[in-house]
Amino acid sequence: MGSASPPLTIQVSSVSFEHHTTGLGIGHASPRITWRFAPSAAVKNWIQDSYEIQVERQKHGSQPRLYQFKGSDSVLVPWPCEPLESREVATVRVRAHGTSRQRVDEPDAEDISISSEWSDPATVEAAILKESDWTARFITSSDSQVDTDQPVRPLRFRRTFQLPPHTTVYRARVYITAYGVYKMYINGCRVEDEEMSPGWTSYKHRLNYQVFDVGSLLQAGKENVVAVEVGAGWYAGRLGFFGKRCLYGKNIAALAQLEVLLEDGQLYKLHSDESWKSHCSSITHSEIYDGEAYDTREEQLQAGWSSEPAFDESSWTPTTELPTSVEILNASDIPPVRCTEVKQPTKIFRSPAGKLLVDFGQNLVGKLRVNFPAVSAETYSDGHKVSFLHAGVLENGELGTRPLRSAIRVDQMILSDTKPFSWSPAFTFHGFRYVQIDGWPKDTALRTSDLEALVLHSDMRRTGTFACSDPLVNKLHENTVWGMRGNFLSLPTDCPQRDERLGWTGDIQVFGPSANYLYDTTGFLGNWLEDLSAEQLEEGRGGVPAVIIPDLIDNPIKNPPQAIWNDVTVLLPWDIYLISGDKDILHRQYASMTAWVDRGIPRGSNGLWDPNGWQFGDWLDPSAPPEEPGAGRTDCILVADAYLVRVTETIARVAECLGFSDDHLRYSDDAKRLKALFQHQYMAPSGLLVGDTQTALSLALCFRLHQNDEQRAQAAARLAHLVQFARYRISTGFAGTPLITHALSDTGHAQLAYRMLLETKCPSWLYPITMGATTIWERWDSMLPDGSINPGSMTSFNHYTLGSIVHWLYKIVGGISPRDPGWRTVEIRPIPGGTIDSATVTYESPFGLVSCSWSICEKEERFTMEVVVPLNSRAVIILPSQEQQVKACSDQGKTNEVMVGSGSHKFTCPYKKPQWPPKAIWERSTFALSVDL
Repeated sequence: MGSASPPLTIQVSSVSFEHHTTGLGIGHASPRITWRFAPSAAVKNWIQDSYEIQVERQKHGSQPRLYQFKGSDSVLVPWPCEPLESREVATVRVRAHGTSRQRVDEPDAEDISISSEWSDPATVEAAILKESDWTARFITSSDSQVDTDQPVRPLRFRRTFQLPPHTTVYRARVYITAYGVYKMYINGCRVEDEEMSPGWTSYKHRLNYQVFDVGSLLQAGKENVVAVEVGAGWYAGRLGFFGKRCLYGKNIAALAQLEVLLEDGQLYKLHSDESWKSHCSSITHSEIYDGEAYDTREEQLQAGWSSEPAFDESSWTPTTELPTSVEILNASDIPPVRCTEVKQPTKIFRSPAGKLLVDFGQNLVGKLRVNFPAVSAETYSDGHKVSFLHAGVLENGELGTRPLRSAIRVDQMILSDTKPFSWSPAFTFHGFRYVQIDGWPKDTALRTSDLEALVLHSDMRRTGTFACSDPLVNKLHENTVWGMRGNFLSLPTDCPQRDERLGWTGDIQVFGPSANYLYDTTGFLGNWLEDLSAEQLEEGRGGVPAVIIPDLIDNPIKNPPQAIWNDVTVLLPWDIYLISGDKDILHRQYASMTAWVDRGIPRGSNGLWDPNGWQFGDWLDPSAPPEEPGAGRTDCILVADAYLVRVTETIARVAECLGFSDDHLRYSDDAKRLKALFQHQYMAPSGLLVGDTQTALSLALCFRLHQNDEQRAQAAARLAHLVQFARYRISTGFAGTPLITHALSDTGHAQLAYRMLLETKCPSWLYPITMGATTIWERWDSMLPDGSINPGSMTSFNHYTLGSIVHWLYKIVGGISPRDPGWRTVEIRPIPGGTIDSATVTYESPFGLVSCSWSICEKEERFTMEVVVPLNSRAVIILPSQEQQVKACSDQGKTNEVMVGSGSHKFTCPYKKPQWPPKAIWERSTFALSVDL
């Protein structure tokens, strides 16, 4: 007799809280709970129908409590019991129950009940939730003299203390932040591995603080040293177009509150106050734009400052307490900035001018770690300097520094020690691939082992992967990932290298859907949106947010309302909701959304945009001159009005989602009226646009601004003609580029979209790759074909915005997208094309791993696809053979959908590749010529 089959089981693979990365120091009294399931090859079509949550609160005498619920919710489930108190710890376990139908093609098949085991315990610990619990105060040096024309020198703070003897540390936490950026040490050891903390927020509204477990660093019964070093960072460093310092305040400062619970029940507290001592750092200056200088001679004089209780403090000065607004302190849910990768040099060489250059092979964001060798005493004269100049590209064999504008981007060491040692800057970062080194010790050759590049960015969880049969397209995806990594550092910036690095709203508005595939951005972007609404809703702003967040302009005259850029108030929260399923972000941002739509947008007499205002419009249209990036082909007010319809329809959906029925009715009616006005003002009866450009047509098609399918088909045909006429080269800027491939593929012209994707001549997505790009460029021609840099003053070689094609790669090439907000229902609908014969995409959804892998056998004219759907969710499948039956410009074809449940599924269908390549059309003299490219 054969043995019985083992029982079917499922496993809860993870339990998490809110969008917090660890659960330690969470700023929510009632944190929502999410659990994911491990993939199961054996269990098919499983849906949760009930669940149990066990909560054990670590209070004296507390017993575990069990809570049972009906339903399929497993993402952001409400906290089941009374709220947590400040610093309270709780342990949570989850068990899920559900049913599985092993044969969905048999209506009478019996459902099988399958339950999970209890999950591993997950710990959540509240941060300081009440303002009255703060005893620490911001401290700065009592003799600090700040000249705003010069860099603010970093400061060091220290305090010794002794824990009671004859006991051990049970739990120890430090709650810490700074005016500036900080590093903390206890007994000479770094507290955690975060960089550039607490990050950049709108400091007068919100200041994030961090919570760290420091129990292993403390010594009971002995003298301990707590030390903090603070640099200017974004708080007091040089920022913005005008290069001003101390925009938020002159005094850099630290705030730290240490709380130690001992095994015998004693609670020891230490907080920053005037009992601490301070001194200037051995870092003589440190700024984000201009780099850092470090003097080893001064470090020798301060040796032991962070570790030795008996350190001589005679030269250290008292500290002064600053006014401390604890109401702005915010427990950080944002992923911290960390070193996530280390790159070794790929080449060390001399430039034509004889400069010593290092190539790391990748344009990245971060800083160097330098391993200085041992040298003879004669090598270093007193004050010998070694400097490191950073840049992203070479021009004529030398560092291409002109695009960096006024950013000095030099790190410098003043050396005196002949022993080998390792050094890395503390409070700066650079965008670079190449480094020029001046002053390297003459008696030793520079080796690749002497240098490392530490890659820095906010340490978000990677969610999406993409690969296809075309290596250039894979490189395009990889370059976009690198561009996002470099520009998602504390906030979503425009570029990481020049004298800017600001949170431009337009960039993230158009790139948001792509970013949300690549990484879990909900906590990161949610934090930034809180700053946006805090500043936007200030009295006197009229509901208009700034175009950069945090706002450095702070002048409504210089900061006029902008479509696309300010529309981020509505569109980005909605995009985050679609990808995460988190309604709370819509609730939190709703006042910001309505303020912009109701009060912020300047209207003409008909309710559309005021036609007399200035707009960025289709920014960086490739036809615009280098020094006039806003001088594109598409009328900027047409762009603004198209976006106005889109934004109004979106806020109507938000209101409906939140149950605001009156607002839903009002905004829905307004959207219909505005769409009719747009049609009257810009659209011919045929469906063609007054602005006969690729951007105008793409906006109308993607935002569904036409009256009927006939008009839509005419517009789609015209767009196809313009794309062919342009020889498949990019003819769109900020407004049109994220949409044009969607406009083509959504209207039956997917092959033209693929032809655009695969074009290599400038301007195109692949042209930079042919020029050696390893990140996305700001301009299509940031580097010209002859290797020279674009003459425009606004030229960056690390800008994620034009990488917005990634959204199309995942949704159309890879074929995956959320049908329902949060991926409870997945739509899997790849549309193959071009010379791409296979593709594989994966996405770690809130429910678990979604994947789609397809290939074409041209000889057999067959399409094969394998799909993985996570437990507790389902997928709608539309195969490309069915896709070809879809009428180009209508919603027909959905009757061909196949619904599948969780598990692995394989599909095949007949598929004949379309004729390739499609033709291009262009004029020569007075006639048109059609050829194959």
